Amino acid sequence: MSGAVKGPASRVVHAGRSRGRTVGPVIEKGSTVLMPNAAALYDETQVTYGRGGLASQEALAEALCELEGATRVRLFPSGLSAVTGSLLAVLKAGDELLVTDAIYKPTRRFCDQVLVRFGVTPRYYDPTLSAGGLESLLTPKTRLILMESPGSLTFEMQDSPGVARMARSRGVLTLLDNTWAAGFWFQPLAHGVDISVQALTKYMGGCSDIFMGSAATADPDLAIALDHAVRDVGWSVSPEDAYEMLRGLRSLPVRLERHQQSGLEVARWLSAKFEVAQVLFPALPGTRGHDIWRRDYAGAAGLFTFVLTPRPAAAAPTFLDALEVFRLGFSWGGFESLALHCDPQFGGRSHVPDLAGPAIRLSIGLEDPKDLIADLERGFSAIA
Repeated sequence: MSGAVKGPASRVVHAGRSRGRTVGPVIEKGSTVLMPNAAALYDETQVTYGRGGLASQEALAEALCELEGATRVRLFPSGLSAVTGSLLAVLKAGDELLVTDAIYKPTRRFCDQVLVRFGVTPRYYDPTLSAGGLESLLTPKTRLILMESPGSLTFEMQDSPGVARMARSRGVLTLLDNTWAAGFWFQPLAHGVDISVQALTKYMGGCSDIFMGSAATADPDLAIALDHAVRDVGWSVSPEDAYEMLRGLRSLPVRLERHQQSGLEVARWLSAKFEVAQVLFPALPGTRGHDIWRRDYAGAAGLFTFVLTPRPAAAAPTFLDALEVFRLGFSWGGFESLALHCDPQFGGRSHVPDLAGPAIRLSIGLEDPKDLIADLERGFSAIA
């Protein structure tokens, strides 16, 4: 990339640029890749089969390397497969895995129902633990610490740089699910984390219509392990989806800024409501984890949770069913605002969060914040 391009937004726009006559990469479709000579057929430095990714996949991976500060990015067909693929790349029978108890529920399911069948032991830790507290949980079998910061339901912020330093001193690897920051507001690799994973499905795509994930690393040995994980399991992403994801990347800084501004406006309004006991949003001053967020992050996503004052659990569905602008759904990071009831997902946790009342997560989209606030007021009226 040209040395004249230095700002983060400029780098996102120019990373992975087309080498052809159009601003976007060529979409190459095909399974068979024709090689120039017999020796090239077995040259592992080249793509010899279409599943390995051609022009659009290569351009997207190159752009994500620039975004993440990585030497290698592997693409996966979903965010979940990026996490599970990374785990399979580095874990073996007999290893122990420390997992934040705030982890994405499907990741927990993979740990509990798949990894254990192959002799890997997951242990869940309190996501509010400091690096020192986490160090006390390490055993000689601990191979990897799996973090998600902030947690995608209760938004605990981990001192991931501190955890990474501690883990490296003990010969333990670290992996961070960095989907909330989208690789733009926070770069885990620059803070010592070994593998940075994103569900590109969320903010990167931005339109809730593409599944994809990525795993980034600056470690050459881990890069080889990720390459082998993708190759040996047979994961691939389509050239059309890679093209669309790269197009989403170009507008990521502008969209994230709007998500952040609207999210903060709605969160401030909620924090003043007498029906709200707590807002779980690290970017909001005075909230849990704000100091870590302010130290390490350049901005915030539009995803957060608010907790109602003590009332029956049925109040949350009543609140949600009264909404008209917010849609009800599990994903986030798209242009549309979404809401869901968090409490049904707390049952599997080892460290159940101590909340005053029912918890509702909001993904603030690109609508006018005033319309979102008016819609939330409808919800409060329904439970008055």
